Amino acid sequence: MTVQIRTATAADWPAIWPFFHEIVTARETYTYDPHLTEEEARAMWMSPLELPLGRTTVAVDADGTVLGSANMYPNRPGPGAHVASASFMVDGKARGMGVGRLLCEDMIAWAGESGFRSIQFNAVVETNEPAVHLWQSLGFRIAGTVPEAFDHPTLGYVGLHVMYRPLP
Repeated sequence: MTVQIRTATAADWPAIWPFFHEIVTARETYTYDPHLTEEEARAMWMSPLELPLGRTTVAVDADGTVLGSANMYPNRPGPGAHVASASFMVDGKARGMGVGRLLCEDMIAWAGESGFRSIQFNAVVETNEPAVHLWQSLGFRIAGTVPEAFDHPTLGYVGLHVMYRPLP
C-alpha cells in the first residue's frame, strides 16, 4: 500500500472526525474529554495549522482515503518552545499497516527541520503497548511514568508515560 503524508486541510476534517471520535470515546488511549463536540475536537486537532511552528498532517492512500492524522507543535511556549510534541490517531481500519510509524517518522523529520532540540510526548497510556513499542522503536525512551494518572475503562487507574527523544 502506498501512503503519502501531507499537510491537512479543513476539507480533511470530515474524514478525521469519525476515527478521532471513536478513539476518544473508547477512553483507552487518549486523555481527551470523551464528550468533546465535533466542533471542539476540530478546533483542538486542527489548531496547530494556525501556529507559527505547528502542523497537522494526514496519511492518505493512493485513492486519497485518510488513514490517520497527526498534529505537532511546540510542547510549551517561551523557554520550553525548543521541545516539540505531537499526537497521532490512526483509523481502526488502517491499524497495523505502518501508518502510525509513517506519521511519526514524518513528525520527527519536521521537528528536526524546524529547529527543535527534542520531542516529548506528555501522556502515553502505559497499557497502550503498540504505541509504546512503536515510539521506542523510533528512538523514544520513557523519561518517567505518572502512576494512576489515567482512568482506563476496563483496567482502572494506570500510568501515563512521558516519552522523550533527542534530535540531532
